[in-house]
Amino acid sequence: MKKQLYFVLLTLLLSASCAKKNQSSANKKQEQNYVQNHYNKKEVKITMRDGVKLHATIYSPKDTSKTYPILLQRTPYSCQPYGDGTFKNKIGPNPILMKEGNIIVYEDVRGRWMSEGVYDNMRAYIPNKQEKETDETTDTYDTIDWLVKNVSNNNGNVGTWGISYPGHYATVSTIDAHPALKAASPQACIGDFFFDDFHHNGAFLLSYFRAVSLFGTYKDQPTDSAWYSFPEMNTQDQYQFFLDKGPLKNLNEYFQYDKLDTKVTNSKNRIDDFFWKEIVEHPNYDSVWQSKGIIQHLNKVPSSVATMIVGGWFDAEDLYGPLETYKGIEKHQPNNYNTMVFGPWDHGGWSRNKVKNTVGNYYFGDSISLNFQKEIETKFFNHFLKEDGSNNSGLPEAYVFDTGKKEWQSYDVWPPKNASKQTFFLSEDEKLSSSKLSNNKISFVSDIKHPVPYSEDIKTVFTPRKYMTDDQRFAARRPDALVFETEILDNDITLAGDILAKLKVATTGNAADWIVKVIDVHPHDLKNDNEEMQGHLKLSNYHLMVRSEVLRGRFRNSFAKPEPFIPNKKTDVNIELQDVFHTFKKGHKIHIQVQSTWFPLIDLNPQTYVENIYKANEDDFKNQTHSVFTDSSIEFTILK
Repeated sequence: MKKQLYFVLLTLLLSASCAKKNQSSANKKQEQNYVQNHYNKKEVKITMRDGVKLHATIYSPKDTSKTYPILLQRTPYSCQPYGDGTFKNKIGPNPILMKEGNIIVYEDVRGRWMSEGVYDNMRAYIPNKQEKETDETTDTYDTIDWLVKNVSNNNGNVGTWGISYPGHYATVSTIDAHPALKAASPQACIGDFFFDDFHHNGAFLLSYFRAVSLFGTYKDQPTDSAWYSFPEMNTQDQYQFFLDKGPLKNLNEYFQYDKLDTKVTNSKNRIDDFFWKEIVEHPNYDSVWQSKGIIQHLNKVPSSVATMIVGGWFDAEDLYGPLETYKGIEKHQPNNYNTMVFGPWDHGGWSRNKVKNTVGNYYFGDSISLNFQKEIETKFFNHFLKEDGSNNSGLPEAYVFDTGKKEWQSYDVWPPKNASKQTFFLSEDEKLSSSKLSNNKISFVSDIKHPVPYSEDIKTVFTPRKYMTDDQRFAARRPDALVFETEILDNDITLAGDILAKLKVATTGNAADWIVKVIDVHPHDLKNDNEEMQGHLKLSNYHLMVRSEVLRGRFRNSFAKPEPFIPNKKTDVNIELQDVFHTFKKGHKIHIQVQSTWFPLIDLNPQTYVENIYKANEDDFKNQTHSVFTDSSIEFTILK
């Protein structure tokens, strides 16, 4: 009898388990088919004012009993899938806006995928255009004009959004905007390619090397399949790979193509990739890079367009862009509806549907992204596209996450009104002090054969992200990374705004890079709160990197006109670090690291001055002794 009862119970449990799995599978399938079940899809060609046709995919709600706003994303990354009967699994900025019902449009920008024309990476804005002249602002204007005139059941209001490069196109949409554009949300938006993504203050982001071909492989015909290929590194150790490769010019062979996509290496100087060629031939912030920046034109955003700039405090790719976009609109158009949202995210983290919010090894809380999508992003678009669109949206001007306290705060201006500057000095005996104690120098040897790694991981990644919250103890224990630290804090200290490192340095050579990192040293008695943390790490004494930045020393006075150091001469080097909102809590310590290599996040500086580092030779690379003087300081924006 007991045995029979056991088998009955077992059968019931198995049946329940199977039913649960089947239901879960059915729910998943229903979720995947949501777009197909609720939207009609149409692919169109939209003719620009110069005759070039751009490909757009339009998803319109099947319910035609009412009108809807249009949400537009312009992208270089494809409107896939192409063809009748093939649908995206998810559309729109978030699942809520998808399920509420909106007309959602994706467009391949000029020269990409199924659109005609030739692509120009970060295509320059033309201020005084002739009748048939085009740039991305005119392409956007012409697209919106066609959509509001030709798509059924639209209510005449258009919103734009995008993350990363599509975020840049969202910014572009606001400049000389079409009257139907009422709301734009540039998210992790590129602002200037000399300071975002591939460059940081003149240093080349070597770790982005594999992404170059994505933007620089030539195409002049529409295609629904990839025409580019990524370099094969054939290793899981990128640090050693780039160390073995040596000077940057040895990477040219990875950017030599022909029509059969085979390498042609008879000339090591030959470059077929137009983006790599642009990088190599324009090492300084010259007219080419200056013309490609969009933040210089934010005085042309009309008051009829509401903007919500979104970014992640730990975005390794585009932190400069969204901060400068928000600040640029505030500066030039102070009466515009312009808001910012910055949370504890890496690149695009706010768009993901994960409950647990982590960046790398560090845990910030649950449902942070989900709540943003529901309470902020959805309300923004609905207010300006479906409701009265007044400036009284109910949303804060600055909605920012304190990455130390792990909580949101709202302000009516950024930085907050009650923030002020406070200076700390990089003093002897590894002290970070509130007053200048001496004027001596601390020296270290920068060995180009053993550069300071940016991560302790052995890995090869497409673009680095995790390092933004990495534990920095591995670097603090090297002799070529100087450390400066406060005593254990008796009170909370909240940084809310920009950071300026005012270094006084010298070098035995005439070229050097300078890297500054701001780090939160956690108490020794903290317990791990992230089960996904790498096994060798502990939250005990964790050195959380809060902000970091590099300046290629030759650009210390001008990004357009580089200059060498005078050997052994004390020299000012000021490094602007991007804004933070972080509380160093009582019991923690503020810790600063200064170093000259950060490999292979950035390329190696030869440490002898050459006109163009991309063309430097092996014998240009020399070890040098660098010095930091103890009257160097770091200026924080501190919330009172």
